[in-house]
Amino acid sequence: MIVLRNVSKTFHAAAGPVTAVDDVNLNVEQGQIYGIIGYSGAGKSTLIRLLNGLEKPTSGSVTIAGKDIAQAKGEALRQARLKISMVFQHFNLLWSRTVSENIAFSLQIAGAPKAAIKTRVQELIELVGLKGKEHAYPAQLSGGQKQRVGIARALANNPEVLLCDEATSALDPQTTDAILDLLLDINRKLKLTIVLITHEMHVVRKICHRVAVMEAGRIVEEGEVLSVFTHPQQPITRQFVKQTAEYSSAETPFNPELIDRTAGSVLKLTFVGQNTQQPIVGELTLKYGTPFNILHGKMTQTTNGTFGELWLQVAATGSALENILADLHAHAITTEVVHD
Repeated sequence: MIVLRNVSKTFHAAAGPVTAVDDVNLNVEQGQIYGIIGYSGAGKSTLIRLLNGLEKPTSGSVTIAGKDIAQAKGEALRQARLKISMVFQHFNLLWSRTVSENIAFSLQIAGAPKAAIKTRVQELIELVGLKGKEHAYPAQLSGGQKQRVGIARALANNPEVLLCDEATSALDPQTTDAILDLLLDINRKLKLTIVLITHEMHVVRKICHRVAVMEAGRIVEEGEVLSVFTHPQQPITRQFVKQTAEYSSAETPFNPELIDRTAGSVLKLTFVGQNTQQPIVGELTLKYGTPFNILHGKMTQTTNGTFGELWLQVAATGSALENILADLHAHAITTEVVHD
């Protein structure tokens, strides 16, 4: 659906050339929700502008649904952009127009008949949950409602790809979750391909199928969300994964530095899929006759499945500890010895 091959983008500044996107290769399949995560300056926004033709790559190719966006010009580019819509961080609504008029705007530009516009606007208002707000102006809406208008407007011309540039970063956590649920619902109902730019791993965890991690213009890690969460390879990815433990203010993040390390070996267990339902700790306690002290645990849901993390302390060293680790490995449980 979306294929980037050796894509680079260099800007020429007064201080010299700046490479915002550096030799990026990417594949996004039809119907996927694909997350691209990175901190400010990583090159995410430039990358998304390359996807809709607002920027041209310095080198490489950008192909969407078989069309080379990087080479398209004039009418060909305009027609391609009709199938690639954008949702913005700060909504970008027309403040002098009502909800219905904002949604209708892109249809009017595309030259759709008035009757068709009226029908389509009503369909979209129902889809994004804004019934009763048709005649309200943006100033009368909450942040979440404004973003729903932005999403409805982006869907007006039946796009094949929806680009979301930090679409939830201006919203509070509860509203963010509601908007993410809406995007997930739209993806399921319309089979729409969604590319989501963010700096929040919670957003990726909640709705994305795959994720690419960007740093200094390059993709440093990529894969299924569940795999990246359970086995992050790069320091920046581990930093993002740590965000999810701190996302909820109701949860106090676990600090392994506070453990009494004189009481035995400390193990961090990562369970995936069905293993999250197995009484592994109980079985080990019975087998070895050694109590396992549970220090901390949590379960996390992704679109690819569930994984759990469990921190244990056990009075075992040497060969006894090696046997325990072998048993855990036999159950396909990833184990890290934090302290022995």
